[in-house]
Parts: sequence; structure tokens; C-alpha cells
Amino acid sequence: MDGIFDFAKTWELISELDSVRIALIAAAVLGLLAGVLGPLIVMRRMSFAVHGTSELAFTGAAGALLLGVGVEYGALAGAVAAALLLGILGIRDADRDSVIGVILSFGLGMGVLLLSFYKGRSANKFGILTGQIITVDSTNLTALVIAAAAVLAVLSLIYRPLLFASVDRAVAEARGVPVKTLTVLFSLLVGVATALSVQVVGSLLVVALMVTPAAAAARVTASPLRATVLSVVFAEVAALGGIVLSLAPGLPVSAFVTSISFLIYLVCRIIAWVRDRRRGVRTSPVEEPAPVPVG
Repeated sequence: MDGIFDFAKTWELISELDSVRIALIAAAVLGLLAGVLGPLIVMRRMSFAVHGTSELAFTGAAGALLLGVGVEYGALAGAVAAALLLGILGIRDADRDSVIGVILSFGLGMGVLLLSFYKGRSANKFGILTGQIITVDSTNLTALVIAAAAVLAVLSLIYRPLLFASVDRAVAEARGVPVKTLTVLFSLLVGVATALSVQVVGSLLVVALMVTPAAAAARVTASPLRATVLSVVFAEVAALGGIVLSLAPGLPVSAFVTSISFLIYLVCRIIAWVRDRRRGVRTSPVEEPAPVPVG
């Protein structure tokens, strides 16, 4: 246990290595982005879509690795392509799951094929799947911050009608809200955020950062504002805590990020269960309680 939780060594690495400090800043930015988008993803039941998007991000990253260009750019291109496909082909609720399944399987298959052609270091292949946040340099950090700021800026412009459409699509359409356009645009924002999150937890586990903190927040509050604040806090704790705990043992960051996220989710479920028992309320074990607008 001392080898895993060596806090003196962890502090030494944080103090002396610029790469670690850059990684922590990058994780903080991604935690903010994932935390803000997460409640809307949960409310719109897009968790499976995030997983499908991450698979095409994996395909793009594998292609970039094979071509010798930046993996993050390939992941971004793949995720954006997936988001557009999901947004356009999966507008109808009845079609969404099947479209996601088709894209997910295609992306995973093509990604595996592209990686099979790559003859370089196996660590590079492994990094695409499990994250490689420590490899982020100052140039990549600048690009990440700009991309995250752009996503948050666009989200701030469409948040109110998007929230309305997420809560009651039929009424939003009746009142003239451009629901289809918002669906495609939000899918695009999720695609960009997913591609950026691949650097922390890898393409296979990106749901742990993009969905789990928001799902945990939804268990303990029905307010969109409080759910968003809690989601950001939970995502930051998972992302930053995962990096810090992974430093001393030198293990993949994704293992710690996913473990922290899952632990937070379990705690929130227990809190919700105790609260509902006291109120005499039965909650569904299947559906997440989605935040609803107040006021």
C-alpha cells in the first residue's frame, strides 16, 4: 500500500515536473467541461451516444497514430464525425439506439484494424485506450483550453432552449424551438468534449468522466443548477484525484478516474436511497432521475 499511496513521492513529482502540472491543469479544464455537459447528456439520455462517439474518436486516433500526426487531432476528427452522424441520423428517438450501435461497432472495428497496421511502440496503442494525459505539453494545453472555451461559449448561447427541449421536446417544438438544430449542435459539442476527454481516460472509458459524475449528481438533486455544480465538482475530483493517485505507482490514470467516479456514484445512490426511505418514496432502480427546470 505504501508504494501505491506514497504521498511524499507524489508531491515531489508535482513540484518538480512541469508535465505533471500541465496534466493537472488539463484535467481541471476537462473536468469543468465534462461537468457542465454531463447533466444535459443524462437528461437527454445520451450516455450510450457518448460511448459511440468515443469509439469513432478511437478510430480517428488510431488513424492519426498510423499516419504519424497528432493523436488528439485524429480523435477530434473522429469524434466530430460521430457526433454529426448521431445528430443527423438519430434525431428520431426510435432510431437513436440502433444508429448508435451501428456507429459504435463500425468505429471499434475500424480502430482495431488501423492499430493492427501500426508497428510502433505498443505503449502508444495502449495510451489511446487508457488515456495519456501526462503527454500533454504546453502547446496541446493551449489548444485544449481554446477548444473547451469554445464549447462552453456555444453552450452558454443555446443553454436555455436546449434545456427546454431536453425536458419536454414536444412542447418545445410546439413553441417554435429549433429542436433538430439544437440536437445536432449539442451532439457536436459532446463530440468535441469526448475527444478532449480521451486524453484523460482513453476512448474505452470516457463515459466515466462525461457521464458518471452527472449521473451521480442527478441522484441527489432535481435542480439543473445544483446538478451542474455537483457534476463539475465530482468530475474535478475524479479527474484531478485520478492523476494524483496514479503518479506514485505509475499506473494508468483511467483506472483511478473510473474508480473515483464509481465510488462517488455509489455514495450518491446511497444518499438518495436513505433520503427516499425517510420520505417513503420508491425510486426506480433503472432510470436516472433527470434534473428538471425550476422557476
